Amino acid sequence: MSKFTDQMQQWSSRFGKEYTDRNPLTPEAMNDLYKKRFGLSRTELNIDFLGDVDRSVKILEVGANVGTQLLCLQSIGFLNLYGIELQSYAVEFSKENTKGINLIQGSAFDIPFKDAFFDIVFTSGVLIHISPSDIDLALQEIYRCTRNYIWGFEYYADKYEEITYRGETNLLWKTNFSKLYMEKFGDLKLVMEKKYKYNDSENYDSMFLLAK
Repeated sequence: MSKFTDQMQQWSSRFGKEYTDRNPLTPEAMNDLYKKRFGLSRTELNIDFLGDVDRSVKILEVGANVGTQLLCLQSIGFLNLYGIELQSYAVEFSKENTKGINLIQGSAFDIPFKDAFFDIVFTSGVLIHISPSDIDLALQEIYRCTRNYIWGFEYYADKYEEITYRGETNLLWKTNFSKLYMEKFGDLKLVMEKKYKYNDSENYDSMFLLAK
């Protein structure tokens, strides 16, 4: 049986549904949010990191919610897009919100695809919601499923820090996730990493691309 954690229980509940309901549903709304937060759109970040990548590569997003990040990739020409999402409400919504994207219910602890099935596997604001005691299994599954690249965009800190999230504890942590990957898997090399400061705080997010 696949691992089921306290965090998964929370995200599968009304708390997770409320998260889905308040987040952007279109690439345009996503880009506006990123411009307000960082001064750059999500599409600009995507092009910076994946602009030269062949548009026919197979890409998986782990923790895709309703598929908005995948829609952003689709908008710049990527054709073979897949997502897994824990929350059934978000998966059902994605069926109306997306076209030509393969988004199914699934967990980061048990990704329902064979080894090296994808060219790129990525997360965006997902690893931060996995407990440090469970993170290794999620990283292992992401590593297992990718043939070439791991791509991420996550809250950044030099070392693990827990943060209260909407009044709740045991739901959000930030750290140096690219370093975490490379410490766990010796064949991973850092292709590119950039840190983006929030316009309204001293916090940073990190986008990174790792190659096998």
